[in-house]
Amino acid sequence: MSFDAAIQRRRAIIARAPGLNATQLARIVALTPDLSLLEGSMRPLAALEIPARAREWLATPDPALVDEDLHWLDRTGIALLLSCDADYPPLLLQSPDPPVALFVRGQVRTLADPQLAMVGSRNPTAGGRATARDFARTFARAGLTITSGLALGIDAACHEGALDAGGVTIGVLGHGLDRMYPPQNALLAERVAAAGAVISEFPRGFEPRPAHFPQRNRIIAALSLGTLVVEAAQDSGSLITARLAGIAGREVFAVPSSIHNTFARGCHELIRQGAKLVERPEDVWVELKLSLSSQLLVASAEPSKIPPTLDKEYKILLDALAFEPASVDSLIERTGMTSESIASMLLILELEGHVAPHPGGRYSRMAGPASTSSA
Repeated sequence: MSFDAAIQRRRAIIARAPGLNATQLARIVALTPDLSLLEGSMRPLAALEIPARAREWLATPDPALVDEDLHWLDRTGIALLLSCDADYPPLLLQSPDPPVALFVRGQVRTLADPQLAMVGSRNPTAGGRATARDFARTFARAGLTITSGLALGIDAACHEGALDAGGVTIGVLGHGLDRMYPPQNALLAERVAAAGAVISEFPRGFEPRPAHFPQRNRIIAALSLGTLVVEAAQDSGSLITARLAGIAGREVFAVPSSIHNTFARGCHELIRQGAKLVERPEDVWVELKLSLSSQLLVASAEPSKIPPTLDKEYKILLDALAFEPASVDSLIERTGMTSESIASMLLILELEGHVAPHPGGRYSRMAGPASTSSA
């Protein structure tokens, strides 16, 4: 997209109009396609039911602020996408509350790709993080774009899984693109932008305030065909994304876990409310009714690498370990093995990716093909 300087300035003014919605912008464009009305009388806008505070800004924008916005867009190469543009993502436009403007770092075209939202706890278990990464890797390898919020924890694992597969991923932020929150994910955000896009409805200078994140979540949900919650506590913001996905008419999925995993109680509540229970990537694919060769939906984890000379003992230990954290003392009681043997085997299993350590010297199995049963 390219616009002459006058039109781009009007577009930048639109992007900061408080309270303006996509329907109202469509009325403005129908009346004046080049937005030139913004440089004349504001009287016609009153007839278009434009909110008073939006009319006030459109009539008397801050020229210095708009100049700074335009300079920033030009310097960074960030695209400004309005809801009236042909490149605006169609699924988002069909949602109940599409943003008037999107700022896009990366490839605008990826916003129209088939997407799956994947969200979850900022403080997940090791197993939850591994599940998120493995599922995202599988979906991305199969051609789905993975959309998430670039937060710590599950969000980051989902983006990383998609990138590991050489796939496309989109990060949606709850603040302006002139900064990155959390700062720990700054490098990840750069990788996401290179492979897909990092986007926000918030102009430059908007801080990551708590009220912004539910707004961000509605975009994550509305861009996607469905939302998969991997691990979430009962008060998790991920449940807001799931609720907004339902409001937008999208599918909602949740991954169950142990009843002792407090980080999974939000997922269990979603399932009780009607979310689709997901144990394998195929469960999502079937519900979304997407066509795909079954060979592409193989599990992303490699086959078990348990040393053949210790095969039986390792399987016994894994069966005793289960998927919730257990102490070495518990494993001694369950298996009858010595503490030295268990400690040695746990170290090897951890290095091979079969078990995950937890605080307090506890361990749990990792989900997926690597967790081989003795059956």
